Amino acid sequence: MKPCLIISGGQPSPIPETCKTSYVIACDQGFAYAMDQGVRPDLIIGDFDSYSGPLPTDIEILRLPSEKDDTDTMTALKIALERGFRQFEICCALGGRLDHLYANLQTMAYAASHGASCFISDPDNWAAILTNDSITLPRREGFSLSVFSVSDLSQGVSLKGVKYPLTHASFSSSVPLGVSNEWTAEEAVITVEKGTLLLILSRL
Repeated sequence: MKPCLIISGGQPSPIPETCKTSYVIACDQGFAYAMDQGVRPDLIIGDFDSYSGPLPTDIEILRLPSEKDDTDTMTALKIALERGFRQFEICCALGGRLDHLYANLQTMAYAASHGASCFISDPDNWAAILTNDSITLPRREGFSLSVFSVSDLSQGVSLKGVKYPLTHASFSSSVPLGVSNEWTAEEAVITVEKGTLLLILSRL
């Protein structure tokens, strides 16, 4: 099944080229971002509190109530999970309001807890969730590499190929131990034996 690209309504950023081979969901103001960049979504959802322009008649539209438990982006992810998608990329989801940014990071964690892979990206940042697993990240010049615990405790955390390596360490959700590391090899290998980590690459 093709991956799913969710265009959120946060700070606008370039929509990745993967939109050409993905199922695309535009969330509220994300539809305006899609139009501005010539991207035609497969589904538009939202309560349309941030977008009030015309909507197409030949694209599926799901109108949401203004008072609801989930953000538009979380709703988009849940709908896509119900439709069978398991690979997600979210864009236009960083910057701007801190509360929505944090909600988008939680949306990634929700995807991971339901057996899906999900990452958020813009030209200056990349974020992903890692649960009870290992990942290899190629060296990215001009970017820092940070690792945070999303679960209360993450155990068996190992970092290799970085300036500040760790072996079988424990990370707490209340201590930013893994902030601003950097590559010393062509690849960094991050492992967590038990728990959930938030991985962030940020342009220096």
